[in-house]
Amino acid sequence: MTPADLVIRDAEAADLPAVRALLVETWHATYDGIYGWQRVAEITNAWHSLDNLKAQLGRDEGVFLVALVGEEIVATASARQERDGAALLTRLYVLPNRQGVGIGRTLLQVALACFPEAPVARLEVETQNETAITFYERMGFFLQRQARFDGRDDTPNTLLMAKRLFVD
Repeated sequence: MTPADLVIRDAEAADLPAVRALLVETWHATYDGIYGWQRVAEITNAWHSLDNLKAQLGRDEGVFLVALVGEEIVATASARQERDGAALLTRLYVLPNRQGVGIGRTLLQVALACFPEAPVARLEVETQNETAITFYERMGFFLQRQARFDGRDDTPNTLLMAKRLFVD
């Protein structure tokens, strides 16, 4: 059951330190057992720096959302529209102690609703992140293929998943 006081809104510059902290905590909880603490720290420092997060604010082609319970930022999601019209979910993370109560489901629904003309939603998920894979399957996503994130050897192995959003 989603918390009654859940608020989802666009991220603001003042939110970025809390979003970064959320991403660092969630990445370590999720990926330390897969990549080790040091590699996860390297990735989060590169991908989730305040400068990188700030550059994602206010982009016309996408959304950068935060979910709050009271004053606490408990989750974040980002998505953008692809050239073929698909919605690409680029980030969805919920604090570990807030998972399992519907926040991720609600945030995913809000993020995808920002792209009402998108025929399909796509995402990439680490092949060993079984919790996320199970979540996305429950949300209607299916496996398309396996790949390496960004096609680079130093990045995680990923599964490409998709979900049809409407039928013509």
